[in-house]
Order: sequence, then structure tokens, then C-alpha cells
Amino acid sequence: MATPNLKNMDVDALLAVRADVEKALAERSRDLRRQLALLGGEVGKSRGRPPGAAGRRSAMKGVKVPPKYRGPGGETWAGRGATPRWLAALLKEGHSVEEYAIGKGGKRAAASAKTVKRNVTKKKGAKPVRKPRRPKESKTKAEPAAA
Repeated sequence: MATPNLKNMDVDALLAVRADVEKALAERSRDLRRQLALLGGEVGKSRGRPPGAAGRRSAMKGVKVPPKYRGPGGETWAGRGATPRWLAALLKEGHSVEEYAIGKGGKRAAASAKTVKRNVTKKKGAKPVRKPRRPKESKTKAEPAAA
């Protein structure tokens, strides 16, 4: 089949060519599906991952995790996927990710850790002193030294 010059065609002619191409593709698809069915394959099931790969999915895929970072405007991020825009902007300004960590590190955590340290009371009494260990005697008795 000769390739038509698409630049010189009007819209109606282009739509006609498009319809012809769609018909040819549909016919070719039906032929291939018939051939696959004759070979014993299942049509439509072979897309995506190969058989047996379904068991290799990550156990954490699709599981909601608690947020690890909280922004100044209350935005949260769990630390998965792409870095959110608000955090990327703060990082460009020179801030660190640890400043916005929830629970560990960060300004808020450091401030709360100081208050916790103030509230902790010291234990009363001194630690008992450990006695030094005596070396174990060997199972074979040493010969008495001759005097």
C-alpha cells in the first residue's frame, strides 16, 4: 500500500484514512486472538506481570503509614514517594528534613525532650558496689609445689 501524503489531505480524507486504519487493526487483533485461543492461551489475562509474579509484591504496597514529617502549615508527609512541594521549597531555603520530623529529632521534638528531662526525678540511693570475681579453679589439679 502506498503511503498517502497526509499534509495535503483535507479533514474528511484524514478521518476516512483513520477509519480504515482502525478497521485493519481491529481485524488483525481478532485474527491474533483466534490464533492465541487455538494455542490454548487466555486472551486478556496475559497483560502486565508474567504469571507467578503476583506473589512478589511488596507487603507494604497500598498500606497507609503514619506521617513522619509535618510542615509549618500543618501539611504531613509519610516519607514515601516523591518529596512534596512544601518540603522541597523549605529544603531549598536551607532547612533540613530532620527539622520537620514528627517524634524524632526536629525543633518540636527537641523542645518536648527538654520538658521531659525537667520532669524526670533522679533515683535515690547509690548503686551497690560489685564484688570482684574470683578466677575459677581448673578441673585438673595442679601438682603441689615441692618444698
